[in-house]
Amino acid sequence: MGNVELKQERWRYPRFFTEEIADGCAFVSEDDAAHAAKVLRMRAGDIAVLCDGHKTDYLARFSGENRFEILEQSENQAEPSIYLRLFQAMPKGDKMEFIVQKAVECGASEIIPFFSKRCVSRPSEKSLSNKLPRYRKIALEAAKQCGRGIIPKVGEAVDFSALKTLISPENTGILFYECGEVPLRQAVSEFRQNVDIVIGSEGGFEPFEAQELESAGLAVVSLGKRILRCETAPVAAISVLMNMTGNM
Repeated sequence: MGNVELKQERWRYPRFFTEEIADGCAFVSEDDAAHAAKVLRMRAGDIAVLCDGHKTDYLARFSGENRFEILEQSENQAEPSIYLRLFQAMPKGDKMEFIVQKAVECGASEIIPFFSKRCVSRPSEKSLSNKLPRYRKIALEAAKQCGRGIIPKVGEAVDFSALKTLISPENTGILFYECGEVPLRQAVSEFRQNVDIVIGSEGGFEPFEAQELESAGLAVVSLGKRILRCETAPVAAISVLMNMTGNM
């Protein structure tokens, strides 16, 4: 199989993240090696794409166990030109798992859950500490599936009061608010490289919360006339922003 064929087929190949790349060889983790052997049933000579997590992809040939032979390297093509952080109010149930997965697929680089006044779900600190590894694993698997060049971060949950300190005024800041009236294209004419977006839970935001974020410099915008579910809103918002910034 020639290099042209390999390039055309690269999106079909299994994808792994590893930083153990040197001297023309790469080594994946024990978990990934087990997955390759037992689930994917890879054999020596099979092709995979490895990523160093820093936007470089490596086309590689499986040599057995956890070892791959590097065939070529290239810049990852799936990473957006903007670094988008999603600040998502904690929803109830397992909706956060869906949000993390789809936000990563759509192009978010970081996801930070937070608790606002109207959050129905308020898990204990112990429960949150158990959920975080699950969210991060979902982000990793989503990054593999959609061909990302980084593993998007999932931060620890914070209180609403922390948002003003976490969101830099140097970034493009956007609050998608159910009572917002200004369309996104009208509110934001140009985007900086770092974009922060804030989206509420099932109950939305208290008016004072929206006012606080607006006073902190965020543009308060509408996602349209239809009321979206809290798990749909981030998917729609990120998709629109990726399109507006030429990343779709």
